[in-house]
Amino acid sequence: MAWNEPGGNKDQDPWGNRGNNQGPPDLDEVLKNFQKKLSGLFGGSGRSGGSHSGNAPGGLGIGIVIAIILAIWMATGFYKVEEAERGVVMRFGKHVDTTQKGLHWHFPRPIENVIKVNIRERHQFPLKATMLTQDENIVDIDGSVQYQIDDATAYLFNVRFPENTLAQATESALRQVIGRSKMDFVMTDGRDEIASRIKTNIQEIVNQYGTGMTVIEVNLQDANPPAPVRDAFQDVTQAREDKERLINEAQAYRNEVLPKARGQAARLREESDGYKQEIVARAEGEAKRFSQLLTEYRKAPKVTRDRIYLDTVQSVLSNTSKVVVDVKDGNNMMYIPLDKIMGGTIAAGTVSSSNLTPAQLDRARNLKADNLRKRSQRIRETR
Repeated sequence: MAWNEPGGNKDQDPWGNRGNNQGPPDLDEVLKNFQKKLSGLFGGSGRSGGSHSGNAPGGLGIGIVIAIILAIWMATGFYKVEEAERGVVMRFGKHVDTTQKGLHWHFPRPIENVIKVNIRERHQFPLKATMLTQDENIVDIDGSVQYQIDDATAYLFNVRFPENTLAQATESALRQVIGRSKMDFVMTDGRDEIASRIKTNIQEIVNQYGTGMTVIEVNLQDANPPAPVRDAFQDVTQAREDKERLINEAQAYRNEVLPKARGQAARLREESDGYKQEIVARAEGEAKRFSQLLTEYRKAPKVTRDRIYLDTVQSVLSNTSKVVVDVKDGNNMMYIPLDKIMGGTIAAGTVSSSNLTPAQLDRARNLKADNLRKRSQRIRETR
């Protein structure tokens, strides 16, 4: 029953006052009662009687205990910040300092507390979405986004849920970039460029919100059409790859054939130039020889004509091994086997004179020349 309820003890209040004393309790008395309780707790008599000298040991013990408790409480304020961390000091819930690596001290709880944030650790979350391209095709994107915290204070206080903000910024940037690109570009050669543009857009958005995060890398592992039309797109992709392969093979064949053709053309040009020079030189020599021969012919026409005739006949008959002589005033013809006369051998219808001595060759030539002269003389006489 409360002391002030009807029927209660109205002569005694909660602070031990009796009678009609309605004033507040004595603070000194409250402290004295508290001191007695502590003294009894740590070995004191706990009685109110006694002299002042008897209470001295109890007061000293209380001071020591309070000092020890205070020392332990102060010791809990030491904390260590690693190299990859930043310590955010909060005083009654308000940010007052951000500490670097090393050993630091702060007022222990409940006055201050420290939140450690790792700014070197790389975080990653998956990237999976279905987007509409510029040419109104649907593409499934599968990848990941890597980020890390660069400003611990901004990360903790500027945005309530920074990871959710980063995810929403990633989706917005992805829709913006994919919506401005064609499907073939997204699925083939433009994947790296698109990832770079997405990373730039995400960083711009998170900087505007002041999240204190940095996007390190955006990876696009796959960019495929929806499942119902995936086979058709695979056929198109295979045809495109076959086209590129055939073009490369044609280029390789071209690079192989053209140098050979150029080399053959150069060789033919050189041979034609050599043949041209040979024919021109030979023609010039023949013309010069004819001019000299014309000079001699003007001096002695008959001798020059006979000499030309004999040289021509000799050049014609020098490669034959048989001579047929027409007999004057007769129907018979004389056959002279020069190969047997010269002691040569006939092989495949031709005379081989490789085994004849120089004297034998001279006799054979003289014999042929005499026969030619005789035949020429008979021909002139018949005329």
